[in-house]
Amino acid sequence: MSNSDEVVAHNREAWDRQVAAGSEWSAGVTPEQVAAARDGDISGVVLIGHEPVIREWLPEAMEGVRILCLASGGGQQGPLLAAAGAVVTVFDNSPAQLDRDREVAQREVLEVETVLGDMRDLSVFAEESFDVVLNPVSNVFCPELARVWAECHRVLAPGGRLLVGFMNPDLFIFDFEALDNREEFVVKYSLPYGDTWSLSPEELSGREDQPRHFSHTMAEQIGGQIAAGFAIVGWDEAPHHADATAKYMPGYFATLALKR
Repeated sequence: MSNSDEVVAHNREAWDRQVAAGSEWSAGVTPEQVAAARDGDISGVVLIGHEPVIREWLPEAMEGVRILCLASGGGQQGPLLAAAGAVVTVFDNSPAQLDRDREVAQREVLEVETVLGDMRDLSVFAEESFDVVLNPVSNVFCPELARVWAECHRVLAPGGRLLVGFMNPDLFIFDFEALDNREEFVVKYSLPYGDTWSLSPEELSGREDQPRHFSHTMAEQIGGQIAAGFAIVGWDEAPHHADATAKYMPGYFATLALKR
């Protein structure tokens, strides 16, 4: 098994544990949110942190729009978009996260297809299968992004939209424990950061229950989309919703890109 495959396998198990532990990203949307989406209010769909996706980034008329919620399990974005009329497929590495989507869809009588897999390999989908790919903050769990962007480009129809949320890589320079426990900004790591090469064996063993994280450079995030054939036409940012850095810098960035 390659190091990359080991990360995928580890993160699958880790995210299943996160779901069992009650992660906020696996709490399915409420019936009230679904009812609002049926009436055209999709402000419950988030791309970065808890911020609603910019409405203009999605098609004005959602009926029949083919949307791939990429690495976006948890019973949140997918069911809301389906309630708004979209044809939704949720693709995720965690079976437990996909279970949440199926649970919400069954409760609300919604059509949501769920597919298990690694976000770098979308070969289960034909070319030009989707009008929109929605990828909330999740590529932080993926070791490399070039294949992600190439696959997104392949499965999108011409002019299709790619909505991506991602972490500010600068957050990864800090000592996590000092930041979380004492709100002290101690510079500890160099960039690009990756759990598998930035942490000592002792530190890594202490994080066995956590998904592996990777910071990614802006060249990977932005330049990678452009190299894959996308045109970046929108930008957004937000503070990290649960981090002391929120006082000083954005913790999340988001891009809207069009397939050229």
